[in-house]
Amino acid sequence: MAISGAVDEAGTPLLAVTTVDGSVDYRSKPAVRSSSGGWRSAGFIIGVEVAERFAYYGISSNLITYLTGQLGQSTAAAAANVNAWSGTASLLPLLGAFIADSFLGRFRTILAASALYILGLGLLTLSAMVPSDCNAYKLLLSSCSPRFQVIMFFSALYLVALAQGGHKPCVQAFGADQFDEKDPKECKQKTSFFNWWYFSMCFGTLVTLWVLNYIQDNLSWALGFGIPCIAMVVALLIFLLGTRAYRFSVRREGQSPFARIVNVYVAAVKNWGVSASAVADAEERFGLVSLKSSQQFSFLNKALVANNGSCSIDELEEAKSVLRLAPIWFTCLVYAVVFAQSPTFFTKQGATMERSITPSYKISPATLQSFISLSIVIFIPIYDRVLIPIARSFTHKPGGITMLQRIGTGLFLSFLAMVIAALVEMKRLKTAAEYGLLDSPDATVPMSVWWLVPQYVLFGISDVFAMVGLQEFFYDQVPSELRSVGLALYLSIFGIGSFLSSFLISVIEKATSQSGQVSWFANNLNQAHLDYFYWLLACLSFIGLASYMYFAKSYVSKRLNTL
Repeated sequence: MAISGAVDEAGTPLLAVTTVDGSVDYRSKPAVRSSSGGWRSAGFIIGVEVAERFAYYGISSNLITYLTGQLGQSTAAAAANVNAWSGTASLLPLLGAFIADSFLGRFRTILAASALYILGLGLLTLSAMVPSDCNAYKLLLSSCSPRFQVIMFFSALYLVALAQGGHKPCVQAFGADQFDEKDPKECKQKTSFFNWWYFSMCFGTLVTLWVLNYIQDNLSWALGFGIPCIAMVVALLIFLLGTRAYRFSVRREGQSPFARIVNVYVAAVKNWGVSASAVADAEERFGLVSLKSSQQFSFLNKALVANNGSCSIDELEEAKSVLRLAPIWFTCLVYAVVFAQSPTFFTKQGATMERSITPSYKISPATLQSFISLSIVIFIPIYDRVLIPIARSFTHKPGGITMLQRIGTGLFLSFLAMVIAALVEMKRLKTAAEYGLLDSPDATVPMSVWWLVPQYVLFGISDVFAMVGLQEFFYDQVPSELRSVGLALYLSIFGIGSFLSSFLISVIEKATSQSGQVSWFANNLNQAHLDYFYWLLACLSFIGLASYMYFAKSYVSKRLNTL
């Protein structure tokens, strides 16, 4: 929208000022396109995300080491605690997004979540400084025991999870809000934003894996938790510096988006018994007969009948847009289960293989995870600057390919990664048998750990397609007032996937260890059968991919460029 007709004090006409529909600046005035939004404001927000991922992975990537070392937990108990925390951290964004989209707004939620983050990291640092016998704290505490350290640590840990739940979906949604999807130039920039957003995330993760983990393992856990705390303080200051440049989405007056959607479902249930002719009359009155979207979830069209209170056509489309995401969400769960394997069984495999780089130095098996982030950091610029422009010249779509095509490509690559993982594990088991190492779990199998690199690299490239595609898809396809919730739904895929992975492993462990058989996940990996597990995941990935393609083909997009 352009505001023209203004003149200066001398009566000279001023240039027209273009504003962005649906957005205001920090003073609640219409956002001026030339001085707000775009990369000028997105840069501040991406900087915050780098610090947040640096802090989050500074805890999660090495958490099991702290639990088994400093807190003295068993491996099984520590693994259970890690899975429970990571799953909870991936589901809490649903709560944070609800609060943001219904009450506080994204900007205020980010500020509150950042403050909680700093508090949680500060308490983690303090808990790491508490000696097990608490002698240093007897002046502050009337009674002290090692249990105090455990309680303090887990309280701080779940405070970080709660903070991440408010921070994660809102920061990304707020960053994408800086680009006007109705403007052709900014629409292209928004697609690039999701690419560079993930690039920056992985850069922060890469620094964590190579620097922060070293500090935690070799110098000090208190320093290893304290540095992320300082990083989050700096990130909050940077975020506040960009306030004048941000665009803020205008909230619609009246009911919250959640209430409107629930009202549609309630009205449809109340009108369940109305006649088909009454529904047809309502569809004709609202002009739905010619719309493709009206054919999907047509049972909700009963909400248009005025018998027990009806809804508007916009409210009906909001309710349908959320329901349409369900098949895509479900069919991507297998991808999330596959995603959960890299920090666990891949790492265990690497620990049994030849890891020497020099006669005196061996690479840590956990460090191999950095190849995922490294492949993402390398491939995203190629994808954004080379592949997308080439595809755009053929398809004339802002993203080169559609979001659904991008996700499908990532699902296929994850399937391929599991096939390669299974073949490599078969090779490792065969090598162990050839050298008579089946009964020697602590022996190094004479097979280079670099055999595992291709599956890590494929994981990274599949993330560039599927992970970034899912982020953009769930942001784009929900109502504009629910975009934080859309990104929280995307994150919940990986929370549920983490729980499903644990459940699947438990079931297989119980089923394969009966009657004296060797479990697929035996402590002696040379006798175990991780290859069987990988083949199972490959089969499930293929089924998930086929199901995804079926639902993606029939998906009715909010916008044509997603079809």
